[in-house]
Amino acid sequence: MKICVVGTGYVGLVVGTCFAENGNSVVGVDANPEKIKTLEGGQIPIYEPGLLELVKRNMGEGRLSFTTDLPPSVQEADVVFIAVGTPEGEDGSADLSHVVAVAEQIGAAMNGYKVVVLKSTVPVGTNTRVTEVLSKSTDHPFDVVSNPEFLKEGTALDDFMYPDRVVIGSRSDRAAEVMNELYSPFVRTGKPIFHMDPQSAEITKYAANAMLATRISFMNEIARLCEKVGANVNLVRQGVGSDARIGFSFLFPGPGYGGSCFPKDVKALCKTAEEVGYSMQIVDATEAVNAEQKSFMIPKIVRKFGEDLSGKVFAVWGLAFKPRTDDMREAPSITIIEALLSRGAKIHAFDPEASEEAKKIFGDRIEYCARPLDAVNGADALVLVTEWNEFRKPDFEAIHKAMRTPAIFDCRNIYDMKQLRKIGFSYEGIGVPNSESEES
Repeated sequence: MKICVVGTGYVGLVVGTCFAENGNSVVGVDANPEKIKTLEGGQIPIYEPGLLELVKRNMGEGRLSFTTDLPPSVQEADVVFIAVGTPEGEDGSADLSHVVAVAEQIGAAMNGYKVVVLKSTVPVGTNTRVTEVLSKSTDHPFDVVSNPEFLKEGTALDDFMYPDRVVIGSRSDRAAEVMNELYSPFVRTGKPIFHMDPQSAEITKYAANAMLATRISFMNEIARLCEKVGANVNLVRQGVGSDARIGFSFLFPGPGYGGSCFPKDVKALCKTAEEVGYSMQIVDATEAVNAEQKSFMIPKIVRKFGEDLSGKVFAVWGLAFKPRTDDMREAPSITIIEALLSRGAKIHAFDPEASEEAKKIFGDRIEYCARPLDAVNGADALVLVTEWNEFRKPDFEAIHKAMRTPAIFDCRNIYDMKQLRKIGFSYEGIGVPNSESEES
């Protein structure tokens, strides 16, 4: 099948590459000539494990190409995916200006029947809006399908190639048949393709992300309560997660969620509800708890070192919002670092992939280190923000010797408090007892 993917950002690049990997002919279109030049040169503008190798292979075999020229790409395609950004507007709603502009261009370029697929995360009613835009732009037949993505940064290739489910929102049997054919190689193990109306498909994506975000905020609230009553959230999580109705996924306390999806989608869902006169109280609370959680470790740091952190050096391990990505959007590290900088602290940061993205935010206000141990050398405290694998079992004896003050603030609860205290560290986690008497 011939496919055109408009937008070569995170979603568009993964989608196009995975379709090409399954034998389709794919053209990725982007209005940014620098991005296209980068892709044509065999490089990608994002970090996603395994993606670069897949892009190179499919380009080399002639199944994947990139261009800024949209009209011929649309005309040669059977299916046109819209995968452009829908950034958060000032009022929390999704900005659909890019989606609408692309829809107008697609309509103007049509030369026959096309299936136009909304892959971007869009609010309820966008399918109808894009249908109206296309109707004004072309006399050719078309169908608009809502096909939300469920990609997790760091595991996006597996998520696409081996999906839990595929959601297709359309009222057209013809379009449904095309989409079934397109996705059939990915669901050979029996995973379902759900066909539903466009509105249900659109809200499914938001509902899924809001549910996961709610689990995170709920567990962070439980962690706060644990600290108040002397309980251990790690033990509570085991007891709760063992219930088959609940499970362990997204029950880890931490510094709050970030990234391109959860913050934006939670706010957009609340805005959609507001527009129809409904208040989503649980989802509103999820967002409020998350905003507070990003600063949760700061009072603990202040209790140890005081409000004035002038002359203090803080090593920060992990800048990206999660491991296996360089994505800094809404990353908890931003809130934590800004709070430390505002109190006069110096920051020595290390992240395996996100330093270049972090420089766009912090510039030269922090120091970017080449190795984890470089960051802790001479530091007064280590703040673990993102749980990259290489941070899980470091040489604590070497870290203790390198630091000026052996203090660790563990925002992910990945370290053994008793082990660290035997070495000589002071330790603070989230939702765990912090006195020797409470440990025993």
